[in-house]
Amino acid sequence: MGRMEKMEGRNEINFGNATILALGKAFPHQLVMQEFLVDGYFKNTNCDDPELKQRLTRLCKTTTVKTRYVVMSEEILKKYPELAVEGLPTVKQRLDICNAAVTEMAIEASQSCIKKWGRPISDITHVVYVSSSEARLPGGDLYLAKGLGLSPETKRVMLYFAGCSGGVAGLRVAKDIAENNPGSRVLLATSETTIIGFKPPSVDRPYDLVGVALFGDGAGAMIIGSNPIRDIERPLFELHTAIQHFLPDTEKIIDGRLTEEGISFKLERELPQIIEDNIEGFCDKLISISGINDREYNKLFWAVHPGGPAILNRLEKKLDLSPEKLSASRRALADYGNASSNTIVYVLEYMLEDKKDITDWGLILAFGPGITFEGILTKNLTV
Repeated sequence: MGRMEKMEGRNEINFGNATILALGKAFPHQLVMQEFLVDGYFKNTNCDDPELKQRLTRLCKTTTVKTRYVVMSEEILKKYPELAVEGLPTVKQRLDICNAAVTEMAIEASQSCIKKWGRPISDITHVVYVSSSEARLPGGDLYLAKGLGLSPETKRVMLYFAGCSGGVAGLRVAKDIAENNPGSRVLLATSETTIIGFKPPSVDRPYDLVGVALFGDGAGAMIIGSNPIRDIERPLFELHTAIQHFLPDTEKIIDGRLTEEGISFKLERELPQIIEDNIEGFCDKLISISGINDREYNKLFWAVHPGGPAILNRLEKKLDLSPEKLSASRRALADYGNASSNTIVYVLEYMLEDKKDITDWGLILAFGPGITFEGILTKNLTV
């Protein structure tokens, strides 16, 4: 009998280990149906290139995204028409929009999370704030704390430009804080908008169309703390072991640059293959650190950031996972698109909603610039 089998069925909490105590989310008001995205995007950017339009149409079908929320609207484009013009210096306008939008969404997601948590907001001792959609001094962590009315003594950490792995990176940092500060309660908030990188279609940047077809906006929030208070707090997951790993010489595979025109992203085609080639060794390392010897991956639940369908398909094939193991990730991708650091919150919510697919132990995974792998071995406390 492997150790995984011995540990199954136990949902007691290990003293001192961090737990996720509540989840929350928020979105902008603009809901985009994928079937109408192509016509709207080309109309808003005054582009009539039939080849680019056909290419985006194909991409919109292959991404499996059905709906998503975006900050961008016709009202914003009327106020800032230069955002839809190629080559104009618009970083100031973009940051003016983004800074306000991500703060508003982060506050709303945090308030939703705190309400579910059930304790006073004054009990929050730390804030970890994650975003790849803003740039300012002071950072969004301060504006979030101010907007929530947190104490000036609240300790803050800001993670900028961690991309798609930012949500799990923030969870790793929050876990460390909670476990090293007895009695602390950490608010983790993530907030993202694609306006920072919105551009008109261009034959010189065909890879931009992938982002148009895939990415969405929104915010997520979690409360993390160790030793939950019985009958007051309702822990969802225990965060057992967290690791991070970057793959040498892959810095250019996910390439992002802040320019006068906003952020420019370039994703190389070999990204899904690189993740496939390295995922098994990463997961085995994470599992072995915890002392679990059983490599039967289908005994675990899988909360995977849905970077795109190709990544999920390759991971499923490489690890020989049953189709239902990635159902929460695929559902989050379909409903919200790839919302960067936020998406892991949506995946975890769907896992809790559909309890038949969630086992006792599982992995929380994300992949971001670096290429960086983030992973947390996690115990389900809701069974």
